[in-house]
Amino acid sequence: MLLSTDLWVSALIRRAELGGAFATVARKGDARAGTVIVKAFDTSTRRARLYSEAFGPDGERLWMQPVESDAEFELDAYIQRQSGYDPDLWVVEIEDREGRHFITEKVA
Repeated sequence: MLLSTDLWVSALIRRAELGGAFATVARKGDARAGTVIVKAFDTSTRRARLYSEAFGPDGERLWMQPVESDAEFELDAYIQRQSGYDPDLWVVEIEDREGRHFITEKVA
C-alpha cells in the first residue's frame, strides 16, 4: 500500500532537513494522490536536477529524470508544462551543498 502524497512529501522534507539541506513545497497538489516532482539544487555547483515520480509494473514508486539538463530555466519550464497538465501536481524543492535528492525509492 502506498503512502498518501502529503505524508510522503512530509517524510522527504524531514529526511532532507535531517541531512542538513533546505527543503520546501513549492507547489501543493492533491493530498492523497497527487504526483510529485522533486527539484534538487546543488548549491556548490549552482546546478539542479529534476526527479519525476513514476510507478513500476509491480505498483512500486520509482523515480526518473524527465529532463537531462542542468539548466534551471529548462527544468522550470518542464515543471510549468506539467502543472498545466496536472492540477494535482506537487513540486518539492531541495537545496543541498551536495545536490542530494533524499529520495529513498529506486531512482532510474
